[in-house]
This record gives sequence, structure tokens and C-alpha cells, in this order.
Amino acid sequence: MDSQNATITKISYRLLPLLVLGYLIAFIDRVNVGFAMQSMHMDLHISMAAFGFGAGLFYITYVLFEIPSNMFLEKVGAKVWISRIMVTWGIVSVCGALVSGEKSFYLIRLLLGIAEAGFFPGIILYITHWFPPKYRANIIAIFMVSVPLSSFIGSPISASIMQLDGLLGLRDWQLLFILEGIPAIILGVLVFFLLPNKPQEAKWLTNTQKQWLASELYSQPKGSIRSASFKSLFNKKILALAVIYAGASGASQCLAIWQPSILNSLGFSGIAMGVLNAIPFGVACVLMIVWGRSSDTKGERVYHTQIPLLCVSIFLVVMAFVFSHAFLVMVCLVVAVSATYMFKGPFWALCSEYLPAGLVAFGLAEINAIGNLAGFIGSTLIGIIRSFTGSFTYAMVPIALIALLGCTLLYQMTHTPKTDQN
Repeated sequence: MDSQNATITKISYRLLPLLVLGYLIAFIDRVNVGFAMQSMHMDLHISMAAFGFGAGLFYITYVLFEIPSNMFLEKVGAKVWISRIMVTWGIVSVCGALVSGEKSFYLIRLLLGIAEAGFFPGIILYITHWFPPKYRANIIAIFMVSVPLSSFIGSPISASIMQLDGLLGLRDWQLLFILEGIPAIILGVLVFFLLPNKPQEAKWLTNTQKQWLASELYSQPKGSIRSASFKSLFNKKILALAVIYAGASGASQCLAIWQPSILNSLGFSGIAMGVLNAIPFGVACVLMIVWGRSSDTKGERVYHTQIPLLCVSIFLVVMAFVFSHAFLVMVCLVVAVSATYMFKGPFWALCSEYLPAGLVAFGLAEINAIGNLAGFIGSTLIGIIRSFTGSFTYAMVPIALIALLGCTLLYQMTHTPKTDQN
């Protein structure tokens, strides 16, 4: 057992820093538009409703290109394809500085969705090629800590960049897109040279370690996207898991984009707003790792997925009733944001174990694709509600309802007799 744990530790130290850094940069480039929002609104006269719609457009192309992207990853290997994804989204992010109005803003968000599509499910699939099932909830939680970490680190950085207005003759929001897009290009090049496709290619693993991994990994059912048929798109288990994922994904995506504006509406701005925006994500970084480790230690996935999802729903609703109290709003944000990320490690481990044999690769891509539609729907609704009511008081309620639906569906799935749900 000690030698097995030593092997997993070695793989973790070799791969996870690179994967975490990659997803951290990806998420900063995806949601930094939330910091640019007020400045772009004043410079380009983009309405809040149009801004919410444009921010959400990212998820349309992201969803459409998710499965095709994973097909290419299986064909050419993770090293080549993940490198391509990172370089492409970095270039598109830098081009965000060229936005001149609503139409060009919509175009950049659509292109960013195409560029980044497939990165997350590709990494989840990559993890299944390196880590046996009993380690995955904790490993996925460590990988996904990059998401709240991106906002914890990125919020103060983004707020600081927004203070550089006029540097090199550029507006603050233009500098934001350029300076935060370049790291993705650099890291994408490094990934090509540093990321091995599979354990057999890792020179830093001994033959004994490779043999143990092979015996553990190849004893599990394997699936290929190419082996999935069109009928697989309508597999009931995959669709149900996608709706469940939408509850947490919609909340986390929308909070990452809109939380700076929510704090701004409460009277916070500048560095203070950046620091306050970072707090919920800092707490989430710690709790999601603790929660993922608890799921692996106890060998339990369902309640470790369901409890955070219920917390998301409850505290987003509570926030509407305490919106006049900044401190209570912060408490609700800390709990809701933390819960969205605590959910993810156990959930993705549950998916890799619960999906039908032969549909794991396909299912992970479809779940992430459909689940992320909640980001588009939620962001659009928040923008409309904000424009119509003039405040964010009730803006998060639709997201809370999606989370409640996911929580209910998970209970129904796991408390009914198992049947073939193809």
C-alpha cells in the first residue's frame, strides 16, 4: 500500500501543478470579463442585459464544440490537443482588447468558447488514464481547486490591472484582456513539452509502478467517444447527470462573472472589491479539498454531492432576503460559492463510476457540455433581471431553482432500483 501511495504521490507532484495552473489561467480568462464590465459599459455603451447575454454566449460554442474536441483529444493525444487549446484561447483572450461594441463583444465570447471547448472534460478523461478510481475524488478536487483559486488570486490581480488605465494608451479593460491572455499562450507551449500522454510514456515512473497502474486502470471498463452512437446523446443517465451538474455549474459560472458587480452594487469598488471578491473563493479552495478527501476516505459519493448542491440552492435564495445587509450577503456568497466547488470532486468521481460501461469518455464530455448551458441561461437571466429591476436582489433565484432541481433529481436517481437506462 505504501508503494502504491508513493506512486500516486509521484504522479500528483508531476502532473497536477501543470493541470491546476492551466485551468486556473483558463478560468481567469473566462470570467475576467466581470471586472471589465463596468468600464466596458461606460466606454462602449453595452447594456447590462446585452452584457449578460454576451458573457453567456461563451457557453453556447463551448457546449457545441465540447464533444468534437474530446474526439480529437482521443485521436491525437492529450499533450498536443491540450497545448493547442491553451494557445488558441490565449490568443482569443488577447483579442478581447479589440472589442468595439456589442457585436464584436458577442463574437469574442463565441470564439473564446470554441477555443476553450474540451479542455475540462479532456483533463477529467486524462485523470482517468493516470489515477485509479479510489483516488479520483480527491485528485479531481485538487485539480478543480484551480477554479476558486483563479478567482482568489485573479480578483486582486484583475482589480490591480484595472487601476492601470491609460498605460501604453490603452483602456483598463483592454490591458486586462491582454495581460491575462498572454500566460495561456506561454503555458500552452510548455504543456507540449512537459505533459506525457499516458503512464507508459512517463520516464520518471519505474517499470514496477507502470505495471501496477496498468493492472489497476485496465481492470476498469473503458469507453471511447468513437464507440458511442448518436443514440448515446439521449442516454438517461448522462442527461440526468448533466442536469444535476447544471445546478452547481450554473451557480459557479454566474457567481464568478457577476459577483464583482454584486459587490459593486453594495458600495464596494477598486482594490477593496477585489479583496472581498476573493474571500469566498479562498474559503472554497480549502473546503473542496477537505470535502473531496472525505468522499474518498468514506467511499461515499452521493451525499457528498447532494449536500453541497442543497446548500447552493438555500443560500442563494436566502441572499435575496438579506440583500440590504452587506455582511449577510457576504456570508451567503461564501457558503454558496464554497458549496459549488465542494460539489465537484465527488460529483465527477460519481460520474466516472456511475456511467454505463463504454460511455465514460463520451458521457463526461456531454455532461460538461449540457451542464454548462446553465452558465448561458443563468448569465442571461441575471442580466435581464438586473436591467429590469435595477438591482441584483432577486437575480440569483433562477440559479437557485436549477440547483434545487439537480438536488431533487440526484435523490431520485440514487433512491430508485438500478435499471438499464439507455
